[in-house]
Amino acid sequence: MSTLKFNNQDGLIPAVIQEEQTGDVLMLGYMNDTAVRKTLKERIVYFWSRSRKKLWMKGEESGNKLKVRKIFQDCDRDSILIKVELVGKNACHTGNKSCFYKTI
Repeated sequence: MSTLKFNNQDGLIPAVIQEEQTGDVLMLGYMNDTAVRKTLKERIVYFWSRSRKKLWMKGEESGNKLKVRKIFQDCDRDSILIKVELVGKNACHTGNKSCFYKTI
């Protein structure tokens, strides 16, 4: 854990969530130290909600949980990639499988 570089301003690190089986990028979330530790320990993804200012387990309300398969840090150690098994139908609160469904 001491190797990760959390943002000095807010203590968060971006976490890219990718479905291990398909390679689909499902979402981007932010984690603080506690979220990373709980995710590593429980093997279910936790985030820090910037809007609600609290720790939350992905899927605690929807049931669409993210089961951890592998976790990587990038070369600068300032972001992480979490490969997951999607337990449920979708990762996005809109009902889409991925949060990345709108083209620009």
